[in-house]
Parts: sequence; C-alpha cells; structure tokens
Amino acid sequence: MKKTFAEKSINKTFLRMITVLTVTSTLFTGCNQKTEVKETEKILTKLPPVAKVAQIDDENVPTDKRVIYLTFDDGPNRGTENLLKILHKRNVCATAFVVGKHASDSKRQKEDFEKMRRDHLIELANHSHTHAHNRYSDFYKNPEAVVNDFNIAKDSLKLPGKIARTPGRNIWRLNNINVTDIKSSSEAANKLKKAGYKVIGWDLEWKPTNKMTLKGNHEAMLKKVDSIFFNDLEKTSRHLVLLTHDQYLNDSDSINELDLFIEKLQKSNRFVFRKVSAYPKINEILN
Repeated sequence: MKKTFAEKSINKTFLRMITVLTVTSTLFTGCNQKTEVKETEKILTKLPPVAKVAQIDDENVPTDKRVIYLTFDDGPNRGTENLLKILHKRNVCATAFVVGKHASDSKRQKEDFEKMRRDHLIELANHSHTHAHNRYSDFYKNPEAVVNDFNIAKDSLKLPGKIARTPGRNIWRLNNINVTDIKSSSEAANKLKKAGYKVIGWDLEWKPTNKMTLKGNHEAMLKKVDSIFFNDLEKTSRHLVLLTHDQYLNDSDSINELDLFIEKLQKSNRFVFRKVSAYPKINEILN
C-alpha cells in the first residue's frame, strides 16, 4: 500500500526533526583482544533508563509508527555475546538466523548458542546447517540437498517453527511475497517453500568492511532507514527487515555504532521493534 502525500509530508517533518529530538523523547519498543576488550566492556556496562516492554497488536501498529526487525546471521559466532549485551542494554528484541555447524564448532560457540536459546529477547531461526560451505552457486544447483541441509539444522538445533533465511541469497518465499535475487536459486527456494519453510530475506543490510567490522556509522544507517520508508522500498509497507551479522560486533567501534543506531531509533519515538515471527502474514499456512 502506497503512502499518501500527507503521510509523506509527515515523514519529511520527521527527517528534519530527528537531529533535534532530545533525550526526553519517549522510549517506545515493540518487545522490548586486551585493551580493546576493556573498552568494549565500558560501552556495554553503561546502563540506560529501564525500558518498559510494550506489547502491540500485530494488526494495529499506530499509523505514525514503523516496524523494525533486527536480524543477525551466521551465529553463534564471535560477537554473539556482545550482541546479547546490546539487546539487554536497550531492552530490544531481535532474530538470530543461526548456522547448524556453528553451534558445535567450538566450546565457546556451544555456550553462546545455549545463551541465545535461553534469552527471551532473541529468537532463533534457520540459516542452514552448512551455510553452503560458502559455495553458493554449487549449493543451489541441487534443490533437494538444500532442503535437506535446512532440515538437518532444524532437527539438530531443535529450532521452533520453520522460519528460514538462505545463505548468500536475498530470497523471500511467503504467501504474499515471492522474490529471488539470483534466478538460478529459484527452484531451491520453491522447494523450501513446498517443504513448509517461510523464507525471509531483508530490506536493508549493514555491510562489513574488509576487516569484518560494521561499515559506516549509525547516522548513515538511520538515513537509509528513513529513505526506505519514505520511498516505499520495503517489501511490506511500514515493515523493514535489517540484516547484519553478530561476527562484526567484535570491536568497540562496531559495538558502539550498533548501540547508537538502536538508541536513536528508540528515542525518535517513530519505531517499534519485533522478532521476525511477528512479520505480517508469516504465520499463515503456505499455499
């Protein structure tokens, strides 16, 4: 559904006001290696005011609000613990698309996976078992093997539901959204849907630098969020899925930028946060 001119005018006003909003703005959430480590701890131990958890009816998001879905791929990985600390600092929810192999690659990863499983602020979804061994073209040539790979992850990790994200591809397969970024992956995506998987991609990615840290700063990402909503570029109107990776949260700058990004979204009082399982129509039985 396209926005009206009046609604876009309101959005323009929001864009002008975002830099002058004060720290008294109402907080509104929907769910709410040595020297560097010490610096990281300083960032994450600064406690903000306690945020109230607000439950919002899925069909009744206020017209002046937009919904953000924070999603983190490839975990458990380095940075997983820092991700959980940020979520708790800001009392905001997220979805982790986890890789089966990563949950057992090391003792640390096993521990981090169990932390995620027990954490009420984060939900776990399927990102395959092997992550295609990072050989994506070969992986999607065999659709039956793709489905089997996701089934192995689901069973071995005891994942609830069948929400999934394809490795190396921005693919959507819901009842109301059918998108494939690289067409050679279409058959595999269709097989996943036929097997009952709700495949969800993303609207915006926070990409890494060559050093595997978050690229750019939170202000640039905030502008991208506003641009997507203003120009109706999200797959579902008023709902934006953000992708990044917890493995990029291993340096103090990246941690700080993600923290500031979430803080500024909250203080603008224009957004609510949800887990992907609350995405519109995602729980419908697939045709």
